[in-house]
Amino acid sequence: MKCFSYIKYFYFLFINWNIRIAWIMIWQETRGEKKYGINTTGADELFKLEDQGIDISHATIYMPVSYALLEEAFKQVNLNQPQTTNHKPPTHLLDIGCGKGRALCVAAHHGFKKVTGLDFARDLCEAANENLVITKQKIPALEYKVINNDAFYFEIPDDVDCIFFFNPFDEIIMSAVVNNIFASLKNNPRNITIIYVNPLHKELFLKAGYKETWYSKKMKYLEASILQNK
Repeated sequence: MKCFSYIKYFYFLFINWNIRIAWIMIWQETRGEKKYGINTTGADELFKLEDQGIDISHATIYMPVSYALLEEAFKQVNLNQPQTTNHKPPTHLLDIGCGKGRALCVAAHHGFKKVTGLDFARDLCEAANENLVITKQKIPALEYKVINNDAFYFEIPDDVDCIFFFNPFDEIIMSAVVNNIFASLKNNPRNITIIYVNPLHKELFLKAGYKETWYSKKMKYLEASILQNK
C-alpha cells in the first residue's frame, strides 16, 4: 500500500515538475516517512469536496511539504536555544491548511510543546489525527488538536506564537487570515513567527509590517520564508 502511494506521488511529481525533482522528492519522502513513522505521502486535488458541495475555488491541492525543507525551516526558528530576554522560542504551532499533519508531527519532534492543525477537509483532518496519535506515542507530553474549519473565519488562539503555511489557498483567503492574525495580536501583543513555504502571497505580511528573517530556495520550486513581526 505504501509502495503504491510512492509510485502515484512520483508520477504526480514527474508530470507536474520533472524527473530529477521527482526522484529527489521520493527519496526524501521514504526517508522522512520512515524517520517519523507517519503516513502523509500523496497529492489530492480535493474534487471529492466539490462533490460534497464544499467550495474549493480558493484552495490549492493537498501536497505535503518537503521533509528536508520543513526540517531546515524548524531549525531556523531556534527552538532548542536556551530562553533569554532576547530569545523566547515559540511553543505553540498552528498549521493553517494542515493536510495530513506532516508539519505538526515534525514540529513536535523539533521542540514544539503544543500543535494545532486547521483544515477544511474532514478526511485530511482525520488523517492528521491518526498521525498525531503516532507522534504522541513517541512524545507523550505533546498537546495537539486538529480542527475541521474554514481558515477565513478562524480566530487565532491567543497563545499561538508560530504559524505554518504551505501555500494552502489564494490571496483572498490569505488576506482574511492576515487580518485574523492581527486581531489576535491586538488581543494579546506578542511575537508570532510565520513559516511560509511556497510563499506566493508573502507581500501581504511584508505590507502589514512583518520582516523576512530567513529565505531559502532550492531546485527552483522548493521555496520557504520565515517572517517576524518583532
